[in-house]
Amino acid sequence: MNTGRTDGRSPAVAGRGPASMLALATLGFAVNFWAWALLSPLGPRFKEILSLSASQQALLVAVPVIVGSLGRIPVGVLTDRFGGRVMFPLISAVTIVPVLFIGLAGQGSLAALLVGGFFLGIGGTVFAVGVPFVNAWFPPHRRGLAIGVFGAGMGGTAISALTTVRLVESGGSATPFVITAIALALYAVVSWLVMRDAPGRTIPSQPLAARLAATVRLPITWQACVLYAVAFGGYVAFSVYLPAYLQTAYGLEQADAANRMAGFVLLAVLMRPAGGWLSDRIGPLPVLTAVFVVAAVAAAAQSFTPALMPVGTITFLTMAAALGAGSGATFALVAQVAPADKVGSVTGLVGAAGGLGGFVPPLVMGFIYGRFGSYALGLALLAVVSLLTAALTTTVVRRAALRRAAAVPGS
Repeated sequence: MNTGRTDGRSPAVAGRGPASMLALATLGFAVNFWAWALLSPLGPRFKEILSLSASQQALLVAVPVIVGSLGRIPVGVLTDRFGGRVMFPLISAVTIVPVLFIGLAGQGSLAALLVGGFFLGIGGTVFAVGVPFVNAWFPPHRRGLAIGVFGAGMGGTAISALTTVRLVESGGSATPFVITAIALALYAVVSWLVMRDAPGRTIPSQPLAARLAATVRLPITWQACVLYAVAFGGYVAFSVYLPAYLQTAYGLEQADAANRMAGFVLLAVLMRPAGGWLSDRIGPLPVLTAVFVVAAVAAAAQSFTPALMPVGTITFLTMAAALGAGSGATFALVAQVAPADKVGSVTGLVGAAGGLGGFVPPLVMGFIYGRFGSYALGLALLAVVSLLTAALTTTVVRRAALRRAAAVPGS
């Protein structure tokens, strides 16, 4: 049930349009994701300094990701209620605390790092703030591109990957954390002063638990969870595991493998707005179907471990483009099908599914390689999963979208 209340601001009073709000939201996404990813580049350093085992290092890197993924569920529900104008500066300000704790006092023990990493995960929840915020500012026929542009803010993790180790080497162990905390503080102040929720934003009146329960019952919630777990989860998995795969399967040096992984990530980030734009033009369902078919073909081709140049490179870049476009198209679908007052709640659950979906493939690939001495079966499984997801898109998801369109004309 909706109250019909809005934030009470008109465009004239706010004096700020959709484009500026989209830019501010994307900046906030990038800054918070920069903070969220600070521990990962320093994993090898902490392993050496604290004499961590491989499993302890993995746990250290995983904790912020898990918290950031699961935390999107309550944060999405809270965003439906309070709006991005409150939640963006709040998340940014709260994230400053664990960033400074780790930078100034938390690097002396694994326990301190795990505590800091747990709360650092709050920065990763900002995705569930931005999607409903941006969605409310744009009409249905422009939401795909807008949300895709916002999604490119996930490139903030690249900032961390490229700068954190260098800043530690040049300025000391606290330097990247202090700089990131300053960036978060500046953004929190600017967003509080400048950011405005969209005029006419629907504010739900139901209690948080009731709204979350209602969201869980929506078909689009679980359908989009599956789509995003495969698309974004696949991107996360390859961005984490690709260097190890390239070193093992092709004998590349660490630096060369890392550079190729960076190219994979960059292309996926750039294709996310493209997936949203295409969804605005031809609809998200055709885009998603094509994405998963292309990913299946590329994975099947790579399962034969072809020569890295040019076939292997082409297959991985094709998968990057497909998975990036699929991530953008999934939220274009959410924007079209989810009820307006539950976009944040749906986004929280779907975002959590995508983040957690990235953990399964590396574990499977590692197990398969250890058992069979080859990645072929793992890539073949990815091809099968992609084909099954394409079939789901053209059947179950399509029928649900058509029912929603019939129930809400003009949606």
